[in-house]
Amino acid sequence: MNLTLHVWRQDEPTARGRFETYQAKDVSEHASFLEMLDVVNESLIHEGKEPIAFEHDCREGICGSCGMMINGVPHGPRNLTAACQLHMRLFRDGDEIWIEPWRATGFPILRDLVVDRSAFDRIINAGGYVSVRTGSAPDANAVPVRKHEADRAMDAAACIGCGACVAACPNASAMLFTSAKVAHLGLLPQGQPERYTRVVDMIAQHDLEGFGTCTNHGACQEACPKGISIDFIARLNRDLLVASWKAAEPEAVVGG
Repeated sequence: MNLTLHVWRQDEPTARGRFETYQAKDVSEHASFLEMLDVVNESLIHEGKEPIAFEHDCREGICGSCGMMINGVPHGPRNLTAACQLHMRLFRDGDEIWIEPWRATGFPILRDLVVDRSAFDRIINAGGYVSVRTGSAPDANAVPVRKHEADRAMDAAACIGCGACVAACPNASAMLFTSAKVAHLGLLPQGQPERYTRVVDMIAQHDLEGFGTCTNHGACQEACPKGISIDFIARLNRDLLVASWKAAEPEAVVGG
């Protein structure tokens, strides 16, 4: 198939960006979207032009680095699919495809389709870990965990930190990401000692990074390639409310 690509090009973070048009010819329907971009880049290099910069690593929908907007949709038109898992058979001969990076204050553009997602790392560094002593690795099933909670923790841990939730949200909120990272620890026994300080610290960092607030549009869960539910945002809000009560308790006793 032959395609017309409109790709966002930006030489550096402070440069003025623009769309440039390229022709992708004789594209195999069996190729992945990133393989198609590889072929386009080979042609650009052959012509002595700068190739399109985009992120990739595992190309198996695990690393989360391949994020890009494809025709205005994070990761493209297929649900529960990262850009690297998207195949060209979903497009038709003669299609025009618009490709651009995530658009959010918290994700500044570095070059072309590459954005700086280190804000996510700083949110995790603010509290997305267990620092208390939990002892050596216990025997299997030594610490009882109800199946429902174990399943929910695994669902939350499936987050690959790609940023599609931010790109899809009209507020550029990262609450789905933050809530998933809070929940996969808070649902397990090892995460309980720091459960409420964790949620306060991670949300504070989330806001500091310039991400917007959640107003329950639900676009984030629709764009998430791992199908993470906004139920985790509701859980995060409940934990934050409890944390605020706990923080107010000493003051209430003194004032009484």
